[in-house]
Amino acid sequence: MNNSNLVIFVAELVGTFGLLIAATGCIVYDGMLDGAYGIAFIAIIHFVGIAIVINAFGKYSMAHFNPAVTIAFFITGHTKAKQLPVYFTAQAIGAFLGTIFVKFIFGDYALLGTNAPNLDFTMPEIIGYEILATALLMAVIYVVVHKKISKMSGILIAGIIGLDVLFLGPISGASMNPIRSLSPAIMSGVTTDLWLYWTTPFIGTIIMAVFYRKKFQK
Repeated sequence: MNNSNLVIFVAELVGTFGLLIAATGCIVYDGMLDGAYGIAFIAIIHFVGIAIVINAFGKYSMAHFNPAVTIAFFITGHTKAKQLPVYFTAQAIGAFLGTIFVKFIFGDYALLGTNAPNLDFTMPEIIGYEILATALLMAVIYVVVHKKISKMSGILIAGIIGLDVLFLGPISGASMNPIRSLSPAIMSGVTTDLWLYWTTPFIGTIIMAVFYRKKFQK
C-alpha cells in the first residue's frame, strides 16, 4: 500500500469508527435510558459527531465513511477503481470496531443501534424514503465537492444527515450507509432488514451520481 492509500485507509477507518460511535452510540445510550431523549437527541448527536469526523478527516480521504458514497464517487471519477478496496476495507474495519466500542461502553441495548423500518408504513413507502434520504445526502455531498465548500463541509453534510434522521428515521430507519447498518446488525444477530439497507443507499447515491455526470461532466 503506497503512502496516499495508507493515508486514505487510516482516515476512512478512524472516520468510520467515529461515525459508528455517533450514529449508534446515541441510540444505544437512549435505549439504555428507556428512550428518555428520543429522536431529536439522536439527530443532534448524528449532526455533531459526523461533523467532527468530516472536518477531521475530509482533507485526507474526502470523508466517505460509506461504501454507497464511495461507489457514487467512483462513478463520477472522484475515486479510482484501485482505491475501492482501500475504502471498503477501511470502512468495514472501522464500522465493526465502532460497534464493539459502543457495546463495551454502553452495553447491549437497542440492538446496538441496528436500523429498522417502521412497519406501520408500507414497504414501498419505506424503500422510497430510504432512497430519498440517501439521495439528499449525496446531493449535498456533490454540492460541497463541486462548489469546493471545504470550510462548511462538515456542517452541511452532517446537517442533512441529522435532518434525514429526524424526519425520515422514524419511517425508514434513515441508515443512508450500508456499513453503518451491517456491523450492529451482525453483532446483535438481527439481520432481518439488512437487505433494505444494502440496496436503497446504493440506489440513492447512484441516482445522484448519474445526475451529476449528466449535468456537470458532459
